[in-house]
Amino acid sequence: MLVGAHEVQVFETARARLEAIAYRLLGSANDAEDAVQDTFLRWQSADRTLIETHEAWLTKVLTNICLNRLTSARARRETYVGQWLPEPVFAGDRMLGPSDTVEQRESVSIAMLTLMERLSAKERVVYVLREAFGYSHGEIAEVLDLTESNCQQVYRRAKQHLTADRPRVEVDATAARRIVEEFLAAALSGKTESLVRMLTDDAISAGDGGGVVLSAPRPITGALRVARFLRTLFKPSEAKWEMIGGRPDLFAAVANGVPALVMVVGDRVAGVFSLDVTADGIAAVHAQANPGKLDRATRQWAASGHGEPLAGDW
Repeated sequence: MLVGAHEVQVFETARARLEAIAYRLLGSANDAEDAVQDTFLRWQSADRTLIETHEAWLTKVLTNICLNRLTSARARRETYVGQWLPEPVFAGDRMLGPSDTVEQRESVSIAMLTLMERLSAKERVVYVLREAFGYSHGEIAEVLDLTESNCQQVYRRAKQHLTADRPRVEVDATAARRIVEEFLAAALSGKTESLVRMLTDDAISAGDGGGVVLSAPRPITGALRVARFLRTLFKPSEAKWEMIGGRPDLFAAVANGVPALVMVVGDRVAGVFSLDVTADGIAAVHAQANPGKLDRATRQWAASGHGEPLAGDW
């Protein structure tokens, strides 16, 4: 069927919500955009006179597309070079979706998106639709063709898998900048002790270079080991600059709701270090340096005001 102006408007009104759902389900902004576009193609070809509730229909179609993509993505990740981390997006990006509640904000953090990789595809769908978008178990059951009681069981299992030992501390933009400034000063000081003081005892450092940029093949755990790794990582060298395409400027930002250190080479985002902060200190440093996962961040960075760098021409 042809799509008229009204039908296009209906879809565009839903686009931001669909992108936010897809991003939480897939952990990739690029894949989320593709999934939403595939949903539009289904919408374009559907007999819309038979669709009673547009929102429910679009959500169900998008969810099924994402379920298929999750299955194929997991197969691809078995051969992924190094660690796989979600794609970061900066504050203000509509893909982050609703942020009115703690649960909504937590569901889009890099730490939670990484944890959700533990879930089955259906567990992830149920958790995201319930926690981040407030769908009832009955509505989710219709999306997934489950019984309501089965949906509740899936939700309980997902919650058990995602129980955090320490809740993340929420910070505003001012506090986030201060945390990034302190982290960068400690990292550039060359003193392991300065970094150890900022980290929790069981801190984790994980990096994703996608086989393009050199990164640790497995997560590094423990404050001292993480501090030593970061001290070495932030020691300037020609080899590092060559790997990322030049000497970067270092900025403070907020990505996925947490403080982030951003490396920018020219007009391109070359790396995003997301800092997961708890009451005891920084519990995790997630470093995304895979160029293929920084396209949206680069576009958003270019379109926004980001102030002066904390360190220029590092």
